[in-house]
Amino acid sequence: MLNFELLKTDPADGAYPGSHARRGTLTLNHGVVQTPIFMPVGTYGTVKGVMPQSLHEMGAQIILGNTFHLWMRPGLDVMQQFGGLHKFESWHKPILTDSGGFQVWSLGEMRKISEEGVKFASPVNGDKLFLTPEISMQIQTILNSDIVMQFDECTPYDTKGHITTEAEARISMELSLRWSKRCVDEFNKLQNPNALFGIVQGGMFENLRQESLDALVELDLPGYAVGGVSVGEPKEEMLRIMAHTPHRLPAHKPRYLMGVGTPEDLVEGVAAGVDMFDCVMPTRNARNGHMFTRFGDLKIRNARYKTDEAPVDATCSCYTCRNFSRAYMHHLDRCGEMLGPMLSSIHNLHYYLNLMQEVRDALDAGKFGAFVLQFRQDRQRGV
Repeated sequence: MLNFELLKTDPADGAYPGSHARRGTLTLNHGVVQTPIFMPVGTYGTVKGVMPQSLHEMGAQIILGNTFHLWMRPGLDVMQQFGGLHKFESWHKPILTDSGGFQVWSLGEMRKISEEGVKFASPVNGDKLFLTPEISMQIQTILNSDIVMQFDECTPYDTKGHITTEAEARISMELSLRWSKRCVDEFNKLQNPNALFGIVQGGMFENLRQESLDALVELDLPGYAVGGVSVGEPKEEMLRIMAHTPHRLPAHKPRYLMGVGTPEDLVEGVAAGVDMFDCVMPTRNARNGHMFTRFGDLKIRNARYKTDEAPVDATCSCYTCRNFSRAYMHHLDRCGEMLGPMLSSIHNLHYYLNLMQEVRDALDAGKFGAFVLQFRQDRQRGV
């Protein structure tokens, strides 16, 4: 089940001309999601270093799971025993699962792509495996994720110094389209009660993006994603595709930008008409002492913070900022204490989720353009 209600669109006043920002609600089998939304990434059935209770407290409404990795471990027999991912990881709000397509891209030389699917060696034990659109749909049906992503090929930007050409991007995009139809057929055959999203591909070529988009819209899916960005391309290339594609998707369906990105990317994505985002940056950067704040990014392992009694972000209400100093966070990082990345992850995720709450509030008030101007000024000010 999926129901998307478009509540409001940005008036696109002089503060942000050409804005496609919008406000909505997304109703799924396990709950209602307010959009625009950021979705924390829980690859192995857990958001790294963060207790589920903390996710609830910081306002997480929907999280991700990784089809490929959960297929590897713990395996489908365990998932079937628990009736899906929600009970297994004790998260009773909505879950979105990717299709395994990104791992097809990231495995590189370990895989071989054909019309039928992808052959590869398991990164866990070396077993020979075969992933197809049909198998991806079967796995995600067992996981019982609220949003199921089609199996696709994530078109690479640069392979060993070779930038993907338009002809190569077309071959990849058309393969993903053929796979999308197979996903729809298998999804319907399985009578999956959840929602299947298609993924727009086409590399860095607007004409291919439009062809992919048009063909997917003909399938009349419950929602659509923009994939194949944030895969190594220059930032200006990503922003160009981000500005071109989302607002051309159906206005009455949710729009998801996959794997993006920085706080600035999220705000620009909202302006481009995106409703849903995910990215590993908040937790991955946290594990490396990199923290996001209202006034720019803070690298906590720098010596300047050794005696700093201020919180990471004085404007932040997260557990970390309410209780601990930059000096303590610096100490944890320098000592390699596991509490360090845990507290940093709590802060970074809270910052991202709160940023989306502020975006929603601004849209509700009809002041998105003014919000963007203030956001940019604050982020450029520096910590």
